[in-house]
Amino acid sequence: MLAACGAAAAVSAIFGNPLVAAVLFLELLGLGRRAATLVLLPCLVASGVGALVFTGLGRWTGLDIGSLAIPDLGPTGLRVGDVLWTVPIAAVVAALTWAVFGLGRRVAESARTRLLATTVGAGVVAATAAMGYGAATDRSPTEVVLSGQATLGVLAAAPSAWSTGALVLLVLAKGLAYAVCLGAFRGGAVFPAIFLGAAVGVVASTAAPGLGAVPALAAGMAAGVAVLGLPVTSILLVVLLLGEAAGDLMPVVILAAVTAFVVEEALTARGSPR
Repeated sequence: MLAACGAAAAVSAIFGNPLVAAVLFLELLGLGRRAATLVLLPCLVASGVGALVFTGLGRWTGLDIGSLAIPDLGPTGLRVGDVLWTVPIAAVVAALTWAVFGLGRRVAESARTRLLATTVGAGVVAATAAMGYGAATDRSPTEVVLSGQATLGVLAAAPSAWSTGALVLLVLAKGLAYAVCLGAFRGGAVFPAIFLGAAVGVVASTAAPGLGAVPALAAGMAAGVAVLGLPVTSILLVVLLLGEAAGDLMPVVILAAVTAFVVEEALTARGSPR
């Protein structure tokens, strides 16, 4: 383990990117190598060929799907406080997201035996949470009911557009709506978790001394999606979202993802199975 950690640090320094070391060791370890090869190689080919639809080939100009990166996030440096606060922020986000998924599992169990009542009840709860947030903050209820992908850019560009109380209420309302919808409706699990983590990070940046808003946002996003049990994928996704700022913020992103993953595993070991 010590030798592998030393080698990973060296590879990160040589290539100038810690993600290279993570992916390299995933392949070198060869866990379930034959099964992974049978699935991975066809998927790599399919993803490469499928990407031609969007990038273009010959006379085909491709389709414009826009950029996943959050706009207006330029390069930013890290301070000591940004790194030190990453661990507690990630732990709080992990515990919050784990509780959301726990409630979602209970709703799903209820939906198996009482589908109509559970679905209607979940819709009422989500709508009530959205309306309550809108009435209390005078902001749009869509910030609660939508995935958060569009609002994420606004939150990153202008975090002061929300008061601290409005952000706290948004986290609570969206967390509740997210949980019941996970159990009773169809929808993505990734971006709501990212947005919840980002909102918690911005709230932390207003109260924690020496913590910048953008590093806190990055740490929260990484912690939120890492609870899904995919730490490397979560790091890669957040790096894509951060765009030009990813190079400076990658240490914070990795530390937050690892912390959240460990906290989620510890909570799951004590509570209900995933």
